[in-house]
Amino acid sequence: MHALDTFLQQNPDIDVFEVLLPDINGQLRGKWVGRENLAKVFSGGFKLPVSTVAFDIWGRDIGATVFEDGDADGVCLPEPATLARVPWLARPTGQVLVSMGTVHAAAYAGDPRTVLSGVLARYAALGLRPVVAVELEFYLFDRERNADGTPRHTQTTSGGREPVGGQTYGIEAMQEMSELMHGVREAALTQALPVDTLIAEAAPSQFEINLFHQDDALRACDHALLLKRAIKGVARGQGRLASFMAKPFGALAGNGMHIHFSLVDASGRNVFDNGTDQGSELMRHAVAGCLATMSEAMALFAPNCNSYRRFRLGSHAPHAPTWGYENRSAAVRIPGGSRSAIRLEHRVCGADANPYLAVAGMLAGALMGIEQRLAAPAPVAGDAYSQHPAGLPRFWPEALRVFEKSGFVGEYLGEELRRVFLMSKWQELEEFLGHVPPMEYDAYLDL
Repeated sequence: MHALDTFLQQNPDIDVFEVLLPDINGQLRGKWVGRENLAKVFSGGFKLPVSTVAFDIWGRDIGATVFEDGDADGVCLPEPATLARVPWLARPTGQVLVSMGTVHAAAYAGDPRTVLSGVLARYAALGLRPVVAVELEFYLFDRERNADGTPRHTQTTSGGREPVGGQTYGIEAMQEMSELMHGVREAALTQALPVDTLIAEAAPSQFEINLFHQDDALRACDHALLLKRAIKGVARGQGRLASFMAKPFGALAGNGMHIHFSLVDASGRNVFDNGTDQGSELMRHAVAGCLATMSEAMALFAPNCNSYRRFRLGSHAPHAPTWGYENRSAAVRIPGGSRSAIRLEHRVCGADANPYLAVAGMLAGALMGIEQRLAAPAPVAGDAYSQHPAGLPRFWPEALRVFEKSGFVGEYLGEELRRVFLMSKWQELEEFLGHVPPMEYDAYLDL
């Protein structure tokens, strides 16, 4: 309770707290709690139905999860390090993340934070600790949409039209959104989110924010999820909409979530570093594991109906399980630079992915490669797209079926996670199948 007492003493004006539970989709569920009741959260008295973790994207429960156990409550377990002010709200407000536990306060195996914790425990048993950093791409839109329902750009030409490109790395493009970007940086400072760089990205109205690496992968994912929340909150306060949708426009760049990771031993030494630019044999085992399991974990890296629009031919999203040194056309890139900082950059995930599950899937694949001493194929030099046919699931149902049958998923991520994830996603898929989009009327109504 020391962290709570200290926070309350330092923030006497806060009288309401948002207790935040990340669900399967990375959406934040929970309740508002008065200051006088926050101690109850920290003493194991805060409950939500266990089924809350498995809500679909629209916040609906899954019938099977409700009826199997009568929609039993679980005890939500707080993460004290996430206590923070919510600076973009006018009323003094605090926040804290929680994980779902059983009614006996044991960790619930279907909770995304618990799934990642289980993977990290397997690394710890080998004397290894992942170091993780997350890069997030997003669009900034006006809150009002166009007449046809498409998002309305905030970045336009002087004549008010959509620009051809987004002025990648353009300083003036950043200056045009300086009020919002400064607001995000200030919110990140208030919430102790380790923001590194902010840049303009390839498409109009698209930006990227990178986080510093952390030697606690769970905290790195907390930071990623809370940074998304902060960006959305600051944008909302300024009349904008921040979107992490994987592919808002068919002809423009999608939003990716690139994940960097290395491994350190008990002494803090990067075990991917062997004093050469090629990296260690253990690093290549990790690469091999990532590639071998990429299709099986694709449902976590691209979890939604819209996610698969990123993987159109000619896009910058990987289509095959490939790797290479300083090669952004590969699914796994080994960035250049200091040998002591050699690492993997996993480039498959969309920004719509749940960071806990995406990182868990990536790290579990690397772990399998290390444990089984898998051999990596030859690294790709040049254009990976032209050299390797599409080998990853291109469509949502395909990815779900591969995930459903995967022995790797059951062993490394757990059967409960697989069960609740698939129930949520199959329910979402059925909902989409029940709606006919306008383009189908245009194509087929006159047949």
